[in-house]
Amino acid sequence: MEGFGVHTSMWAMNWDREGAERAATGALKYAMDFIEIPLLRPHDVDTDHTRRLLEKSGLRAVCSLGLPEEVWPTNTVEGAVDYLKLALDKTKALGGEALSGVTYGGIGQRSGLPPTTTEYDALASTLGQVATYAKQIGLLFGIEPVNRYENHLINTAQQACDMIEKVGADNIFVHLDTYHMNIEEKGAGNGILDAREHLRYIHLSESDRGTPGEGTCDWDEIYATLAAIGFKGGLAMESFINMPPEIAYGLSVWRPVAESHDEVMSKGLPFLRNKAKQYRLI
Repeated sequence: MEGFGVHTSMWAMNWDREGAERAATGALKYAMDFIEIPLLRPHDVDTDHTRRLLEKSGLRAVCSLGLPEEVWPTNTVEGAVDYLKLALDKTKALGGEALSGVTYGGIGQRSGLPPTTTEYDALASTLGQVATYAKQIGLLFGIEPVNRYENHLINTAQQACDMIEKVGADNIFVHLDTYHMNIEEKGAGNGILDAREHLRYIHLSESDRGTPGEGTCDWDEIYATLAAIGFKGGLAMESFINMPPEIAYGLSVWRPVAESHDEVMSKGLPFLRNKAKQYRLI
């Protein structure tokens, strides 16, 4: 999971054949090293088609998801484990390197109360079983802290690290996101420092999820801290332009964050790449 990549929501959130081909074409146009594929409906993914696309294009892939309510670990550990194993099987079959995202719950999951020991025990049981399975099939498995409005369980880098330590598996990594960090961390640099031992992947997303460089994220602080810890993982640009209603609801996105994916890619991508080069991350 090294290099510069892009979340394929830039072109398609539904990973059907048409969406996959559109995303691969777009990623190649902008010379990305890898793509992040959303597994919102893992049962429906045509892995053979995606694997052929990746092989033809020379792109590497990481997959991500958030769990549907019927298989949240806090509701059913067994159901969550089975669902995540399916997603891992799909990731492996299409040629991906890792599965990450809100692997511990749902986007929009909130109890209305602080997390409980019982909830964290359910998460640890789920993640431990799934990490073991991921290791058996040669994949890495990630945890992405998200902001308090999207989930109440893991919001900060430190919470993600605490969960990894609780699970004790060596193939689980922290997956940070600058959008969420802009809300939850006491400075993005502190979040990166907290996660340094486990950090393998980061979403580069602006404070409004729009065009990087046009919001309030402190990109110099972010890149300088990544450089200071010797970060060698994946740098993935993320901006949500095309979203199905259920994801827009979970993310609480009620208006366009940019005029088009072309605007984000033509302005935001050069900005992020130049910063990465400035700090010798690529």
